[in-house]
Amino acid sequence: MNAPENLAHLTPEIRQRPVPPGLMAALQTRFAAQCSTAQAVREQHGRDESVYDVPPPAAVVFAQSTQDVADAVKLAAAHRVPVIPFGVGSSLEGHLLAVQGGISIDVSRMDQVLSINAEDLTVTVQPGVTRKAVNEAVKSEGLFFPIDPGADASIGGMAATRASGTNAVRYGTMRENVLALEVVTASGEVIRTGTRAKKSSAGYDLTRLMVGSEGTLGVITEVTLKLYPLPEAISAATCSFPTIEAAVRTVIQVIQLGVPIARCELIDANTVRMVNTHSKLGLREEHMLLMEFHGSPASVKEQAETVQEIATDFGGNEFQWATTPEERTRLWTARHNAYFAAIQSKPGCRAISTDTCVPISRLADCLLDSVAEADASGIPYFLVGHVGDGNFHFGYLIDPAIAEERERAEGLNHQLVARALSLEGTCTGEHGVGLHKMDFLLTEAGTGAVDMMRSIKRALDPDNILNPGKIFTL
Repeated sequence: MNAPENLAHLTPEIRQRPVPPGLMAALQTRFAAQCSTAQAVREQHGRDESVYDVPPPAAVVFAQSTQDVADAVKLAAAHRVPVIPFGVGSSLEGHLLAVQGGISIDVSRMDQVLSINAEDLTVTVQPGVTRKAVNEAVKSEGLFFPIDPGADASIGGMAATRASGTNAVRYGTMRENVLALEVVTASGEVIRTGTRAKKSSAGYDLTRLMVGSEGTLGVITEVTLKLYPLPEAISAATCSFPTIEAAVRTVIQVIQLGVPIARCELIDANTVRMVNTHSKLGLREEHMLLMEFHGSPASVKEQAETVQEIATDFGGNEFQWATTPEERTRLWTARHNAYFAAIQSKPGCRAISTDTCVPISRLADCLLDSVAEADASGIPYFLVGHVGDGNFHFGYLIDPAIAEERERAEGLNHQLVARALSLEGTCTGEHGVGLHKMDFLLTEAGTGAVDMMRSIKRALDPDNILNPGKIFTL
């Protein structure tokens, strides 16, 4: 499978819209010190974890309430100026970049847990609350929020990108765990979608429409989430394998047998070495599965024994257990820091991250061929995956100043996505489309489906001011 001659979107289309002095004056009058045009602040809000270099927004509004968001959007709408929601800036696909100029609305100060309804297993929060803060707030009730994308992302950003993470194999993604939203529309109107009830057949499912819309249909200002009881028992384990195929075949059999494993992560040997150096661990430097089991003591023991038996059949060895909270936290922190461990392994580099997901039965087919291509390319990379649900990530480490490295890495990414789509998978399991996967979305969904998305966008945002230039172009 050869790389295409013309790799699309190595450079995003930048089409800056003018920001009239009248809008800037109105923002300063309404928001005073909450509105900044300082170069450093603008640059901070014009950069994420992607490789794109885009001019920063013209101004940043630090919203402290839903009314602040609504007023900022109304002012921008009156001048047809783009608005880009901003949480903590951890997105990987260029979601928050001001490719058409405009203003950034930073909701990080909207960081309150508004209500905990322990009896109903729900919590309602503002969008700037991070996932760790949610869990800190609800743990005294014996509850937790399972969606865990690695970075301590904001809940609003997680909803906007339909995030998932290490626990998705058992608890699902943000799609399954958001019950209701408060959203500011393109006109500045505040609407609510959904309720705290666990199900509804009332009209169009606007909550699901907004979850994953990446800020292109509205600015999320409140989120109601499902919670879960903290498991009675939790056990984590690592297991090393002589080959990636052996590790992947183990995962496939575990899932197909219906073992209710909570987390099942693949870390290749190269990444284990990076993690050991970064986190000062002594993990065996072979391909590894990092697993976690939730339930009663008896069920956890049964799950673990079943998985250990399967792993042994595929050559797994060095099963090591982490049963204390401290040991588990250390392991999972190291896993979540794999991205940063990789970046630090090549000073000055940036990572082009992939995000494919395939049906579990096709995981080995997709992953093994992609590993062979990456090895042959000569580009340093890391490989991690939420393989329990068929999702995995390569991070190709490149010097952003060397165009040839960027092109080779993008070629690998293109080949990987093409392979995943040919196996009835997706171009993005959890990161979202943003700027980086726009052409891939068209290939995956087809012209008719993308045109329907465009029709929805035009109906809800006729002046195209809500995070324009993302997902698809108009």
